Amino acid sequence: MVGNTFGRIFRVTTCGESYAGAFRKHLDIPKELFGGLIAIVDGVPPGIKLTADFIQAEMDKRRPGQSEFDTPRQERDKVYIFSGVMEDDITTGAPVGLIISNDVLEDQHIEKHKSYKEVVRPGQAGYTFFKKYGQFADNIGAGRASGRETAARVAAGAVAKAVLDTIGIDVIAFITEIHGIKAGKISYETAKANYRKNEINCPDLEKAKEMMDELRKIKEEGDSAGGVVEIIARGVPAGLGEPVFDKLQATLAHALMSIGAIKGIEFGDGFEHARMKGSESNDIPYFDESGRVRFKTNHAGGILGGISNGEDLRIRVAVKPTPTISIKQETVNMYKKENVEVEFNTRNDPCVCPRIYPVCEAMVRIAILDALYIAKGYRAVSQNIDPRWDFV
Repeated sequence: MVGNTFGRIFRVTTCGESYAGAFRKHLDIPKELFGGLIAIVDGVPPGIKLTADFIQAEMDKRRPGQSEFDTPRQERDKVYIFSGVMEDDITTGAPVGLIISNDVLEDQHIEKHKSYKEVVRPGQAGYTFFKKYGQFADNIGAGRASGRETAARVAAGAVAKAVLDTIGIDVIAFITEIHGIKAGKISYETAKANYRKNEINCPDLEKAKEMMDELRKIKEEGDSAGGVVEIIARGVPAGLGEPVFDKLQATLAHALMSIGAIKGIEFGDGFEHARMKGSESNDIPYFDESGRVRFKTNHAGGILGGISNGEDLRIRVAVKPTPTISIKQETVNMYKKENVEVEFNTRNDPCVCPRIYPVCEAMVRIAILDALYIAKGYRAVSQNIDPRWDFV
């Protein structure tokens, strides 16, 4: 398997699965070594304050079993730092290594997953993994296709947050829609003021009640729902991103679309641009009191020509319904090559939006920090060649 690393200078590599390592349960080793997830974060500058508690605060946002809208699986998602930080909690410049043990490896759940080994779960990656890796693919809890894989991303994203906090770049994500129930337009200030004030992290507190009522009905039916997560990044300087293949929105799309449940993405007004005139779509520039170029609107979502323009980055992603539902569905048995009907009765989230928004925050932070490294390096070399280059 390839493709487990993201970034070019600030680089994140992850490994691990949902139930992997369960076969080690009967070996004479500590339970923390049965299996879990690992993240290696390269490109962390020295001198950054980084504690396990800081990372844990981010991990707890996506930890399962915290509300009626989560899977009941009780993973602690306890993170341990095992490299790159000295005893004074300051990064050394070496790669930061993080490990998250799998705490929930009960035989009853493992056997249930094994019983579904031969059949394709509709909406999941079992068939494509079987075609790519054959009978050797991890089929217990979806392996690397499991949503649990994202815990390692959140841990790595917390490292990026520790760096971005020193620069003044803030990334916040929140839910704006569930099963067609839409929140009103939410400003950065409202998102900050109402962050995590309800179980689904929707800053529109009235609409959040409607969304939660709808989710309760869907959960009672044994079904699931999708939704929309919005991400705002404030404090991003102008000049991040490269104009052709590595446009900032392309890098951000790569980061966010690599999350398994994400099916669509928009920047700024997104598809609404298709219904606008140029006079409506264009963001008009002006000089503010400090002499800085600003824009009267932000239809572009903070990116022009693939490069950040200094305004807030605004991104929306579409999240599909949880594929595993407690309703009988038609499918196929890959081994027996026959059509079957199966009810996949395993633990699942009625909607993954309440646990996926911290994953979105993490991936945007990682992408922005990597782009910042590249832009700063390019700018430093360019200014050294000709100081007049930095005239704006």
